[in-house]
Amino acid sequence: MKTVVIGMSGGVDSSVAAIILKNQGYNVIGLFMRNWDSSINNDILGNPTLNNNICPQEQDYNDALEVCKKIDIPLHRVDFVKEYWDYVFTYFLDELKKGRTPNPDIMCNKYIKFDMFIKEAKKLNADYIATGHYARIKDGKLLRGVDNNKDQTYFLSQLSNKQLENVLFPIGDLEKTEVREIAQRYNLITAKKKDSTGICFIGERNFKQFLENYLPNIPGDIVNIETGEKVGSHVGLMYYTVGQRKGLNLGGNSDRLFTVGKALEKNILYVAYGDDNDYLYTDSALIEQMNWISKEKPKKCTAKFRYRQQDNDVEIEIVDEEHILVKYPQGVKAVTPGQACVLYLGEECLGGGIIKEVYKNGEKTWYL
Repeated sequence: MKTVVIGMSGGVDSSVAAIILKNQGYNVIGLFMRNWDSSINNDILGNPTLNNNICPQEQDYNDALEVCKKIDIPLHRVDFVKEYWDYVFTYFLDELKKGRTPNPDIMCNKYIKFDMFIKEAKKLNADYIATGHYARIKDGKLLRGVDNNKDQTYFLSQLSNKQLENVLFPIGDLEKTEVREIAQRYNLITAKKKDSTGICFIGERNFKQFLENYLPNIPGDIVNIETGEKVGSHVGLMYYTVGQRKGLNLGGNSDRLFTVGKALEKNILYVAYGDDNDYLYTDSALIEQMNWISKEKPKKCTAKFRYRQQDNDVEIEIVDEEHILVKYPQGVKAVTPGQACVLYLGEECLGGGIIKEVYKNGEKTWYL
């Protein structure tokens, strides 16, 4: 009997993934990762607690423990607090300091869930590891999850082929509704539990209050890029991203003003009217830290520049081993430095990298 160590998050997806694996005849072992310590990191501000005063992470562990008892599998617990801080949270803060919009979930998968976790699983004599991601692996290729609305290959785009060896995604062929139906059938405590949101392993928080613990607020001007007029003040560039409308607090017709860029040196946040204004659009981007999962490197494919975004037709020009130039002459809105650019060829996720610079008509957009 083959042994599978599955990451148990205390959510419905990993719960059902564990059930599926057990029903398939595997020896299933649960492993819960503790990656954030609120008491050490002094983040009381914006840190939600439940009615019974148990922090969300402890509640997740308790839910995972109850699920494992219900389906009769052991649950181990491992502490990756230091590793998460060193490899994920520090990266997150450094990117914010640069005025970029980082995606810590991608780095969490690269350095924690599919690195530290795998090493720990091997100590438990794992033949395979498994997670509750909506993704599939077939013939060595990383494929989108069947549920297009929940597909998570975007967040797996920085994984290497080695990391994806002996990995199982038991719910990749299921729709989210099917996952919840299975959980209800087994009467699991997680069956109706709300999906986790917010920063990976840190969860939902008042973002501004949370970041104040780690980065100083540096207020500055909000300027209409078309007129040069100061229209308000921002509370710190790190709290805003390209395409953002809510939270500008400008009054009047501010519901029609959208963030179009930042000037880090001048500490200026630029805005313009309308969600379809020309300042939001670019036609190419330089991608760094490019990670190819696929052996194929096609000249034409599709790309996502944000998780919830539709696929965009793109042309690829390889610059060097870690950099590519992605061209989208049709124009794409709010392509943002720091975010991930993930490439697809049909159902296959080819890999991805981090948006370094964006261009329009061959020139770097100075306001991004």
